[in-house]
Amino acid sequence: MAEAQLTPELVAFVQQQKDRQDIHDALLRYTRGVDRHDRELMLSAYWPDAFDEHGVAEGVAADFCDWAIGWHAEFQTQHHHVITNHSVELDGDTAHAETYYLFWGENRNGPPQLSFGRYIDRYEKRGGEWRIAHRVCVNEGSSELTPANIPDEYKALMYKTGPNRRDRTDISYARPLVREATPA
Repeated sequence: MAEAQLTPELVAFVQQQKDRQDIHDALLRYTRGVDRHDRELMLSAYWPDAFDEHGVAEGVAADFCDWAIGWHAEFQTQHHHVITNHSVELDGDTAHAETYYLFWGENRNGPPQLSFGRYIDRYEKRGGEWRIAHRVCVNEGSSELTPANIPDEYKALMYKTGPNRRDRTDISYARPLVREATPA
């Protein structure tokens, strides 16, 4: 069996894959940060001079993050930003990405909502790090959901590992994640 050769093409491919992963990681810092109300994590997805056009709000990164976390805290008890299809075009230290999103929110008043659309992003690599430099959120639809009629005893089992917390007390921050002892 022949050994793999470290060719210039292979080096370029590995660098492209690393760039794509670093861009995806920035995207995940955004979604996790907004859902956990972790301002620092959310901001780490953006360059400080980045601009976000979300339709319902827009502004430089810090102002937008403050608005988004504040809005979700005021109007929803929990929410999830889910990303799906994600394509990236690399061009040196600039990249253009399109990412489809689904958003679910448990509203304080009224039924839950499901929204969807796309993030159109320009990422820039500065000092070896990729972050969002400009975002346009294309909101494409929103609906109200009818909650499922689930028996209370089943709900108790479903939610015993929660509840969803929108801060650093959420289980997703537990390090190390260990199984709690069960009573004998």
